[in-house]
Amino acid sequence: MADTTVSKQMHPYSYLIPALLIYGVLFIIPTLMSFFFSMTVWTLKDYSFVGLENFKMFLTEDSLRIGMKNTMIYAVMTSSLKVIIALFLAVFLSSGLRSQNFLRSMVFFPNLVSTLAVGLTFSSMMHPSRGVFNTFLGRLGFEGPDWLGNVDIALFSIISVDVWKGLGVATVIYLAGLQAIPKDYYEAACIDGATRWQEFLHITLPLVRPSMNSVIILSFIGGMRSFDLIWAMTKGGPGFTTDVVASIVYKQYANGYYGLSIAGNVIMFGMISLFAFPLYRFLMKREEAI
Repeated sequence: MADTTVSKQMHPYSYLIPALLIYGVLFIIPTLMSFFFSMTVWTLKDYSFVGLENFKMFLTEDSLRIGMKNTMIYAVMTSSLKVIIALFLAVFLSSGLRSQNFLRSMVFFPNLVSTLAVGLTFSSMMHPSRGVFNTFLGRLGFEGPDWLGNVDIALFSIISVDVWKGLGVATVIYLAGLQAIPKDYYEAACIDGATRWQEFLHITLPLVRPSMNSVIILSFIGGMRSFDLIWAMTKGGPGFTTDVVASIVYKQYANGYYGLSIAGNVIMFGMISLFAFPLYRFLMKREEAI
């Protein structure tokens, strides 16, 4: 009788076994292998254990200081702009416009396009002499900058493209949060004579906080691990101006330093964890305090 009871209690957990096997094979085992091979010099045939030498070598890279600074600038700016712009876009698109469904589709469209295609397209559009942007500015009587060749603005040019592409997902998350707010709150505020701005500050903004937290976390982590857009547009140039940690890791791998590149990936994982987990805890505490 006891065995039957235990069997019944364990039966629901048996449905987790296929998922756990897939998760273990595709995530847990590769992660553990990455930690091991980050401490080796290896090829496809053999390897030799070198301990922490790869980490020491990676941390002494001349471009790493620039890459870490660029990674933080990129993550903070892209996430901040997406959080703010997407919120106002979502409020605008949920205001009862006749063409709101079409506009929502237009806002989400960039997310459907390959990041590589977006990067190549915008790098062409930002060409200093033949690009669409500078051609347009020239017709207005202004001399356009070298968007991707000027060391002072190259990184910010890529950030603007990243924000344009990522607004769709952030806006959709906000729209889901806005639709969950009961309309009774707005009706009561209207009866009390509240303005649209007061409704936004005292109803919309507090109640959309869970959606905002999701956008902050997703966009911040995405910004810290961003690589494909930067590589498609500048390959980390000019010089090391737009290099981030992910592009430095890729350059090491492309040059055949496999163990060194894996060590860089482990360091990048640690960086993301170091910032993302405290940020998540802080946002959750603020959400619980509402």
